[in-house]
Amino acid sequence: MLIGHAKQWEVLEKIYESNQLSHAYLFSGPEGIGKKLFAKEFVKFINCKDKNAPCQKCFSCLAIERGSFPDLMQVFPQEGGEIQISQIKQIQNFLSYKSYYGAFRAVIVDNAQTMNQEAQSCFLKTLEEPKGQTLIFLISSKPDMFLPTISSRCQTIKFFKPKNLPENHDKIKREQEILKELLPVINSSLAEKFKYTKSLDFEKRSAREILEVLQKYFRKQLLNNFSDQKVKKALELSEEISQKLLFTNANPRLALEILLLELTN
Repeated sequence: MLIGHAKQWEVLEKIYESNQLSHAYLFSGPEGIGKKLFAKEFVKFINCKDKNAPCQKCFSCLAIERGSFPDLMQVFPQEGGEIQISQIKQIQNFLSYKSYYGAFRAVIVDNAQTMNQEAQSCFLKTLEEPKGQTLIFLISSKPDMFLPTISSRCQTIKFFKPKNLPENHDKIKREQEILKELLPVINSSLAEKFKYTKSLDFEKRSAREILEVLQKYFRKQLLNNFSDQKVKKALELSEEISQKLLFTNANPRLALEILLLELTN
């Protein structure tokens, strides 16, 4: 199940067996390679009676698999693509209680880099003052988007894409659909660009998701022509906009308009 991550598992297993677990870990690496699944399996491991191989038949393993384990909380970006301060306060409330089963209270924060600045500042307090047996996993493909004070308070474990990892076909299909919509717009008139951004429904498709597809497209273009200054500038601008969307109240529609207009120059 944990394809290609044996070394990472061995490291954490040894740390656990020596009673030296940190209260917070940052799992960094490409999207879709199983970082979140790894975290869930490790929570199973520390709660399962059979430490050599989680049995998946005991109460804790089954409850974790079904998402009903009272000592595990999972957090995901809300509609709009952000993890907000209200969710961080829910984490703090969850961690304020003792474990139901006398082990760890665990939190898995998926796409943790989408915490906005307010949420990250609030979350920092949780990292500074952990209570009891607390175990937090931040799952991220873009660790450079965290405040330095958050990264410094987590133990970082890097993950790499295994050679034999199956493709995430749903994600690929979704990105292809977005790119199919974008390609005619990239080289279209100003009017068409405004029409496209006006038609976007950010509850169905976040601005960050669109930006990530654009960034992949720009990087591929640079591989074909590394001297293309226009594409380089567009890539740099898209990355700058991603940062602003995360840490400020920038208007996502306006931000995409600015980027698409830059491609017209």
